[in-house]
Amino acid sequence: MTFRNTGGTAVRSGEVTFGTHIIGALGVDWATIKSTVALPAPIGPGAKREGAWTVCVDAWRVPLGMRVETRDVWVDWG
Repeated sequence: MTFRNTGGTAVRSGEVTFGTHIIGALGVDWATIKSTVALPAPIGPGAKREGAWTVCVDAWRVPLGMRVETRDVWVDWG
């Protein structure tokens, strides 16, 4: 994932929150599990930073025939 700072000041800290959805065999969205990690900061003005994370979900949350999809990403920076 690439984060680009289009502002005029450095981003010094922040968090990235992922919304991982538990999808049933018929396509029903049963639950959304949120996980939060630190933003790869600092990011200077006009600069970009890349980061990659593994999102884990407890096996008991995903019964046989269901799948997980990370569909939502929120960023909160300071």
